[in-house]
Amino acid sequence: MKLLKQLCSIHAPSGNEKKLSDFLLNYIEEQKVQWKQQPVVVYGEGFQDCILLIFGKPRTAIFAHIDSIGFTVRYGKQLVKIGGPDLETGYTLVGEDSKGKIECTLELDEEAHEIRYSYDREIDRGTELVFKCDFRETEETVQSCYLDNRLGVWSALKVAETLEHGIIAFSSWEEHGGGSVAYLAKYIAERYGVHQALISDITWVTEGVRPGEGVAISMRDSLIPRRSYVERVISIAKDAGIPYQLEVEGAGGSDAKELQHGPYPWDWCFVGAPEDNVHSPNEIVHKKDIDSMVALYRELMAKL
Repeated sequence: MKLLKQLCSIHAPSGNEKKLSDFLLNYIEEQKVQWKQQPVVVYGEGFQDCILLIFGKPRTAIFAHIDSIGFTVRYGKQLVKIGGPDLETGYTLVGEDSKGKIECTLELDEEAHEIRYSYDREIDRGTELVFKCDFRETEETVQSCYLDNRLGVWSALKVAETLEHGIIAFSSWEEHGGGSVAYLAKYIAERYGVHQALISDITWVTEGVRPGEGVAISMRDSLIPRRSYVERVISIAKDAGIPYQLEVEGAGGSDAKELQHGPYPWDWCFVGAPEDNVHSPNEIVHKKDIDSMVALYRELMAKL
């Protein structure tokens, strides 16, 4: 879990993913010599802060967004949300501006409908603040801010260790409306002829998806994937004997939105561990669900 802790600690809210992108590029360069298949690493000009790993002769692409929710300093002590963070007075926020490192406190004024920060000086406007990382691990769970989606990124990196044929796409901006998957999908479809995707992201614990009972395979959220493709995913999970749960929701979304709304015929399925305390500093995931997530992705990338 050392790598997951590092990932959760890196400042990379939507629109400012560069630190995490740089970390991933360094990690991939150091580790890929130990992987079963050496990937082609695509990044830089034309890809902004996104990264593609191309293994062998790919048939399926994993999409994992690297950005997080957070806040942007407005005027005075006002904050505006990046994505949909949980709001509670007392949460510790961290960041850095021209005057140095910052550790301040979130204040929620429900009557005035304002989000503010408490700090001993005014913070430069436009500064991003994120939840302070307090990574906690027990025998059964991991708990931290930004398991959504640093856990999805971590899972993809574990899959990369043994992947022979496939693509891993590390995307940006997902928490605040998206914007990178459209051009990644275009590049992948035109260059490699790949039109199958798995969304490596983290979903919610609900009355129907419980912690410790397996990775969630989403049959739908605010979008509806093609049924025949989802049934193939379920069939592979069933045949492999990997614990899984079927999720059915009417809300929520992911990188799949840009795939489904784009001009290419992408099939996609969201496959991810469920978390509780969503979008807060205290997101928590059961280790059994992490194990089944990695195991199922390895199986799916081999068999789809």
